[in-house]
Amino acid sequence: MRVPTFYNDPSWQRFFAGMAIGGVISWLLFIYMYGVFQDKQTLLIQEQKDTIQELKDDIVIWQEEFKNLNKKNIEHLLVQQITVKITNHQKYGLDPLSVHETEEIVLEDLKTLKAKDIETVYKNRELIKRVIENRSVSLNGKKYRLEVKELAFFTNVSIVLQITLDA
Repeated sequence: MRVPTFYNDPSWQRFFAGMAIGGVISWLLFIYMYGVFQDKQTLLIQEQKDTIQELKDDIVIWQEEFKNLNKKNIEHLLVQQITVKITNHQKYGLDPLSVHETEEIVLEDLKTLKAKDIETVYKNRELIKRVIENRSVSLNGKKYRLEVKELAFFTNVSIVLQITLDA
């Protein structure tokens, strides 16, 4: 059995030629559309990379700025509050009102430290100790001395005192 020869028939030649030309045209159309979409995607990705890099650079700049501001602020911190606490008042049987009044007297002596630079206050810590320890306090007819046990410096100056009977 023999295969018929379609390549000699002009209608079949036109059909195969049309298929070949259609395949080439569709392939060129596909390549063009794919290239256009890829260009758009590449451009979008590049823009996003640029935006991300700009934002990262901005973050670095802002972080450096905040670090510098924090350093400056720490250098220029001011005393905002002073707290005084007497710890051993139960030993002498002192009432809480007397202890509170004694703490208020010490706060009155130290009120000039408020709104001062922490560095200045820290440099004068020995003077602060002497001011507190050289003061004698009269409570319930007896004389007492204050002894500084702990000093903590930051925006809140915290002073822990012990009270002793004055000889």
